[in-house]
Amino acid sequence: MASVESVDRAPSQGSALDGEPDPRRWWALGIIAIAQLMVVLDASIVNIALPSAQADLAISDANRQWVVTAYTLAFGGLLLLGGRIADYTGRKRIFLIGLIGFAVASALGGAATNDVMLFGARALQGVFAALLAPAALSLLQVSFTDAKERARAFGVYGAISGGGAAIGLILGGVLTEYVSWRWCLFVNVPIAVLAALAAVSVVRESKAHGDTRYDVPGAVLVSGGLASLVYGFTQAAEAKDGWTDTSTITWLVVAAVLLVGFVIWETRTHHPLLPLRVVLDRNRGAAYASSLLIGAGLFAMFLFLAYYFQQNLGYSAVKSGFAFLPFSAGIIVSATVASSLMPKVNPRVLLVVGGVLATAGLALLTRIDLDSSWLTLILPAEVLLSLGMGLFFVVSASLALTKVEEHDAGVASAMLNTSQQIGGALGTALLNTLFASAVTSWMTDNAGSGNVQQLASEAAIHGYHVAFWVGAAFIATATIITLLMVNARSNELSNEGAVHVG
Repeated sequence: MASVESVDRAPSQGSALDGEPDPRRWWALGIIAIAQLMVVLDASIVNIALPSAQADLAISDANRQWVVTAYTLAFGGLLLLGGRIADYTGRKRIFLIGLIGFAVASALGGAATNDVMLFGARALQGVFAALLAPAALSLLQVSFTDAKERARAFGVYGAISGGGAAIGLILGGVLTEYVSWRWCLFVNVPIAVLAALAAVSVVRESKAHGDTRYDVPGAVLVSGGLASLVYGFTQAAEAKDGWTDTSTITWLVVAAVLLVGFVIWETRTHHPLLPLRVVLDRNRGAAYASSLLIGAGLFAMFLFLAYYFQQNLGYSAVKSGFAFLPFSAGIIVSATVASSLMPKVNPRVLLVVGGVLATAGLALLTRIDLDSSWLTLILPAEVLLSLGMGLFFVVSASLALTKVEEHDAGVASAMLNTSQQIGGALGTALLNTLFASAVTSWMTDNAGSGNVQQLASEAAIHGYHVAFWVGAAFIATATIITLLMVNARSNELSNEGAVHVG
């Protein structure tokens, strides 16, 4: 799943907006598409590699979620700041820094000798992705001035975003099974280096003018608050007294203080990271809140199914990758249908239908057992989920820009991506904690009643059921939010400024 923010349409120094179209714009599109493919691959490729990485580095069940959340927290928490830095420091410069930084972080992750090194490398990847993603899209925006050419460019970009997830699942399986899970990270190095070398002579520099001050305190407060929240969830799984343990409560209180402080700061600073007027609009607020909840349920689905395929059903890494493919295909089909329906059907109807389908799909996964059939149970669940998500992603992307002021368009669209990334991080951490707690509780209740290995497998199934039920509840809540809050009509939806593919 990948979503990409739009960029502000501020005048740019040295860009194609100031004169003739960039003669190398199509070459630039190819380089930018490769960079975007790398970022998208990284989100899905790691899910397939995670069971092997966990075993190799002796990562605990409670801590394994940091491989996912360290990346998504850094990416989502710094994305808005990254877009501003790219606009005012130079989009090409930040694009190059993002590529090289991502390569270095990937190399560190692939060479990780323990869990802390891997978690740190993943967080560093997220930091550079937060620079790379907005810079890449900004460069597309300023390179293509003709409306038809720009539409084609964004079409290519969107196709890469959608298809990249499927490629990542297959590539992750092949690398993990036939080489090593480490190459799921190492593979980024040659891609990033070659893209950076090509970009030096092909991509044109551009900058935006205006207020160039950055809301660094806001970024620190929100990132620190979210990291503390995730760590609090992790402590609930590891600490002796769980949710009532002093360490758990302490981290959750720290998270609350920092996040409240972020909101207060944003109301007082003259250059806010997130102008609150953007999220307080009824329709945009519904899009962001529901996207956060959808991300929470969806990211966890990939995590737990990857483990279920490989550890319970005995699938190879490659077979696990192929087992996810119908989900990616279903989203592409559903997103195409949603695009054609948007001008004719009330957006609230499309969102609710999508939410109901996705909730049903995740609820269906609560029926998995030790030897469930992929064809008769998991495939139907994936199809329901993907059809629902395709509808939701396309409509919410347009809803996020409904009636937004021109100068807020970049922030409004980027916030949708941020909501999903943060939702994914928080949901993965929380559901992994609930999974670990459920497994421990089940093993305690059934100790001595059978073979230890058999009990462990049955306990894992119980944990998956708990996680999928909570994930379904997240998506159902998102559906209710859209039902109650969305009142925009089809003719009010924005058709510009966002490229969003699940």
